[in-house]
Amino acid sequence: MKTAVFATLIAAVGAFAPATQQTPSSSALKAFQNELGAQPPLNFYDPLGLVADGNVGKFNRLRYVELKHGRIAMLATAGYLSAEAGWRFGGDIDLAGTKFSDIPNGFAAIGALPTAGLVQIIAFIGFLEIAVMKDVTGGEFPGDFRNNYIDFGWNTFDEATKLQKRAIELNNGRAAMMGILGLMVHEKLGVNIIPGV
Repeated sequence: MKTAVFATLIAAVGAFAPATQQTPSSSALKAFQNELGAQPPLNFYDPLGLVADGNVGKFNRLRYVELKHGRIAMLATAGYLSAEAGWRFGGDIDLAGTKFSDIPNGFAAIGALPTAGLVQIIAFIGFLEIAVMKDVTGGEFPGDFRNNYIDFGWNTFDEATKLQKRAIELNNGRAAMMGILGLMVHEKLGVNIIPGV
């Protein structure tokens, strides 16, 4: 608790320190003002100046990473809340007889998982990264992981609807990244996330 208070004080003091970073040129900022995700109230927001040089390739790479992390965060938030609510698979998680219900919630689950299960999770994520989530194969936009295989009716939408759906996904991903961060912080602080559960 003292560490959290100390970190907050340091951050508050840092807010009043003079800025030493140069402001990016307005032409570089305008290069991305009309891109997907540049929405009110922040419009185009790049506080670290990562694309201040106007590099479109770098912007597309960062957008791809933002979409992927947003999707992972949406799954993580849903999984975290469902586990916290007590929903578990039936049966055993390993041959030794450890039940899914024996695995605790949150960070404690990592230490309670059997080693073979943790290896399987890491191997599956590696497989997805290498073989499935390839942005380079037939992508219509950064983060398009259909890989000329899955469609779900995407090609039936007009361009305005596609743009709207992509903006919704981007915003939901941004909210989920903040949401899972908040859930993890609450867990470390010992705050009950779901009242009455």
